[in-house]
Amino acid sequence: MIDTRILAPVIVAAQEGDAAALDQLLRACHPDVRRYAYRHCLISDVDDAVQEALLVLSRRLRSLRAVAAFPGWLFTIVRRECRRLERHVFGLDVFDEARMEEWLATCPDEALRVDLVCALESLPAHYREVVLLRDFAGLTIGALATRLALSPAAVKSRLHRARELVREYLIA
Repeated sequence: MIDTRILAPVIVAAQEGDAAALDQLLRACHPDVRRYAYRHCLISDVDDAVQEALLVLSRRLRSLRAVAAFPGWLFTIVRRECRRLERHVFGLDVFDEARMEEWLATCPDEALRVDLVCALESLPAHYREVVLLRDFAGLTIGALATRLALSPAAVKSRLHRARELVREYLIA
């Protein structure tokens, strides 16, 4: 298990750009990342998940705000990589990024605006409200929760579902 008390100076040095510290951190985390991947990935995806997770760790380490959160942060990275690889293997990625990029590249701006307005109008009122307040008015999840008298988890759930519905509308 990753002991942040021992690794804290290494993590801080790696965040500050020390290449040797980053190498030491990656070596120290590798066994735990592999163990996490064995728990959450298909057996055929373990090596890919480990490699991708360590790559994400090295690229995004500076975004880690608290050294004490490092083990949970790393675990989340591994779990996300496992899910991403699983979606790819089983073809479960409903919103294929390549298809979306291709559609956006071929769609004129005016048509895109019209499609977006139609997609938003097709949403049920409670989904439309949360998308408009978050994405257009710029309210935080906490502010949305207070304004809508919902829990932050409920706001996140509604926002996620609303965005999924908009994507489905735009891709279909």
